[in-house]
Amino acid sequence: MSAYRYITYETFDEGTIARITLNRPRYRNAQNRGLLVELDEAFVRAERDDTVRVVILAGEGRTFSSGHDMGTPDRAAERDPESPDHHPTFTVNGGTRRSVEKRMLGEYHYYYQNAVRWRNLRKIVVAQAQGPIFAAGLTLIWACDLIVAADDATFTDPVGVRLGMCGMEYFGHPWEFGPRRAKEMLLLGDSIDAEEARQLGMVNKIYPVAELAERTLEYARRIAARPTMTALMIKESVNQTRDIQGHHNALQSAFSLHQLNHAHWAEIYGGRVAHAEADEGAVDWKRST
Repeated sequence: MSAYRYITYETFDEGTIARITLNRPRYRNAQNRGLLVELDEAFVRAERDDTVRVVILAGEGRTFSSGHDMGTPDRAAERDPESPDHHPTFTVNGGTRRSVEKRMLGEYHYYYQNAVRWRNLRKIVVAQAQGPIFAAGLTLIWACDLIVAADDATFTDPVGVRLGMCGMEYFGHPWEFGPRRAKEMLLLGDSIDAEEARQLGMVNKIYPVAELAERTLEYARRIAARPTMTALMIKESVNQTRDIQGHHNALQSAFSLHQLNHAHWAEIYGGRVAHAEADEGAVDWKRST
């Protein structure tokens, strides 16, 4: 185990398998800046370690991740320049810029480009997903090579309904759900369960929630038995095929549309918020959950 604040890092089988666990169960593993930076550091740590063959990405508690942190005390403190817990990343990568540029650069580095980097990690990464997974929680699992789900897992991106946004920054929806199912989810905010996700090809295996951690570890052991060069070339062959089909360019284009969507709402609300509120037809999610 390690001394991270928002995640844990542990290894198994003489270091051949690393497990990174989101560790904010009180907030359903909502993704504040500190968690995302630590997660990136942990992925780099596993990538650098030549003993590690497979990485498992898990979430502590009842749900893998509820998405972006929309208002916890940690989030407020890390954004406050006067707080002892102010996070230094809010003064770099566009953090000192203004308006659309500031938001665009921040989301590019910490919501979008990090997921692209994790997707291309030089190791096989297995997501271990349980409970209701929302919005940016999907970003994390979609960046993984394989997804193992508990039988209680559900998946949805409700930001179209709740925030008036066209999905999240890493727009994998059409690739994971198909175009019509993606449009339906984004327009209605409905969830899909683990079995439907498996039928769509998004989820590889489904296990009872009580057995999820151990069964995922067994699954990772089977993958770790492959030669490292074989595993990497399989990953590259599939990822490059998808990129030739337009995956990478589509993600880049959708990210730009996401920023236009933010700018639209920021202009309507005079910069107070950059998403829709109830007066513009968004569901009042703070009261509905």
